[in-house]
Amino acid sequence: MPESLSPELERLRDDTDALAREVLAPLAADAAANRARIVAASKEAGLFTMTQPRAFGGTEATTLALTVVRDTLGSHNMTHLPVFGPGPGVLAGAGEPIASRYLGPLMAGAKRGSFGFTEPDDAERATWGRLDGDTLTVSGQKSYVTGGADADFINALVEIEDVGPAMVVIDTDRDGVRIRDRFGSLDGTHHTYFEFDDVAVPAANIVGKPGDGLPRALRQIGDTRVAFAAESVGLMRWVLDFVTTHLEAPHRSGAPLGAREGVRLRYADLRIQAYAARSMVYRTARLADAGENVVNEGIACKVFATETVGNVVDTAIQLVGGKALTIGHPLEQLYRRVRALRLAEGASDILRLNLARGRLDLKKGRV
Repeated sequence: MPESLSPELERLRDDTDALAREVLAPLAADAAANRARIVAASKEAGLFTMTQPRAFGGTEATTLALTVVRDTLGSHNMTHLPVFGPGPGVLAGAGEPIASRYLGPLMAGAKRGSFGFTEPDDAERATWGRLDGDTLTVSGQKSYVTGGADADFINALVEIEDVGPAMVVIDTDRDGVRIRDRFGSLDGTHHTYFEFDDVAVPAANIVGKPGDGLPRALRQIGDTRVAFAAESVGLMRWVLDFVTTHLEAPHRSGAPLGAREGVRLRYADLRIQAYAARSMVYRTARLADAGENVVNEGIACKVFATETVGNVVDTAIQLVGGKALTIGHPLEQLYRRVRALRLAEGASDILRLNLARGRLDLKKGRV
């Protein structure tokens, strides 16, 4: 449960809460302009390095510790701020020369990386590569590379002929790498469609063993799913506080909206859903830290929490009324942000199928 925390985690929660209230809140209104100040404050508070390996000056925080921070930031509607530094992602544990050329500069902020996993729906085949001695030649497309336009390299999933799937580091300035399109999405993030036309990449840029790329990619996606779930439960708490204040305030009818039975029923449902979501996320974080396989539990958390936060925000808008749809209203802004979560790192229905397969075919998962 969220309340069953060690003294160290309680201090982390309280320190994060104070940081959000006293330091980040004045900067959040213009996060882009205040990015450097937000990063500096996060570093001083010790949060920035929580997602980074110890070998690069990070603290490698546990899943539960990260959940506590993400939940707390969410309760202040600040999960979109650059509080955490870049994590290693699929480069975690990479050997040389990748560690020196890419992972180290990534952790130091000297280079920006991105993750290329998704092919366009009309692609004839997955992005593929041919090994010839010390050179890997890559062709194909990655259609939804988040932050790709500003990236120095892409960690791309490539199907290497006669070997299997592998994660490959591809510099974005290599010959044959082209940006076909740049586009934004509803939540305000920006993405890039890349094409690879016989791009020559050193074979040393294959991350780990050739053929183990898909499990490595899925590990990163699995970690991100739990992160999204933790952020979502924090955002639910912020929405509930916002709605509570609105329902308790004076209304033109003479009585607060919260006095109406129909309103109370909807409000109660929001609290029930938020309680269930927050409980399952903390339970999953503890299981992960105990070394358990939580692939299916992470899927359950991601689907339930992201769908629930969407419902919570939608119902909150209904209770607050038309002013909540005004451009710039905090609920309007949050509505756009959380909608994307139901597609990111696996659409909800795809994950439901994976969860069913995990139990029926692989005998994994629990309730």
